[in-house]
Amino acid sequence: MFETEINRYLSSHHLAHIRLRAVLFDMDGVLFDSMPYHADAWAEVMNRHGLRFSREEAFLHEGRTGAATINIAYNRQYGHDAPPELIEQIYAEKSAAFASRPEPGRMPGAPELLRKIQAQGLVPVLVTGSGQRTLLERLGHQYPGVFAPERMVTAFDVKHGKPHPEPYLMGLQKAGVQAHEAVVVENAPIGVQAGHAAGIFTIAVNTGPLDGQVLLDAGADLLFPSMQALCENWEELYRNLSAV
Repeated sequence: MFETEINRYLSSHHLAHIRLRAVLFDMDGVLFDSMPYHADAWAEVMNRHGLRFSREEAFLHEGRTGAATINIAYNRQYGHDAPPELIEQIYAEKSAAFASRPEPGRMPGAPELLRKIQAQGLVPVLVTGSGQRTLLERLGHQYPGVFAPERMVTAFDVKHGKPHPEPYLMGLQKAGVQAHEAVVVENAPIGVQAGHAAGIFTIAVNTGPLDGQVLLDAGADLLFPSMQALCENWEELYRNLSAV
């Protein structure tokens, strides 16, 4: 099990093996069950500003920086980027709308998976397109001692957000590993694209409403229906990754 997908990755990247040393985690929809609240907040605020934006579209743009998401909607309607001051205003309103929602819980399976990878001596790294300070602060409370500040990549750190590979390349750098020494755990198409473009074995967890094929088409090497399923299969996956 998993041998076919691992060997396909190795062959396509001209590698002999994966020496797993780090696991790079997205945040929203992977560590926190927060995406429904993000989707509600984006749709509410964008439409308030006259920008057509559905709740479903928010899931497709998940992982982008806020500015990039706003510019996509603005460009579609007006044919040019939004003024910087409007981007700042819309994102501030979106952040406030998100903060007014109930506190998102930890994604089922995520805490147990993190305990497993830490017990195996692997380094957990956060790679998120989010600039939501409330979630970043909550990370330390709900996952205490897991993500060291020097091993976190957020919207504040990168020039090019996902789907550009820069966030995951920076994640590798912060972990002190190479692409064949890490795996990515993502739930969003553009996050999968970013991990794939960075040359990292990318695991998709379909925790949202999208068809799983969308994640495979984006370049996922493996697809699980949930974080819980990944957690339950982690030992076998780890053995297979270590065996090749």
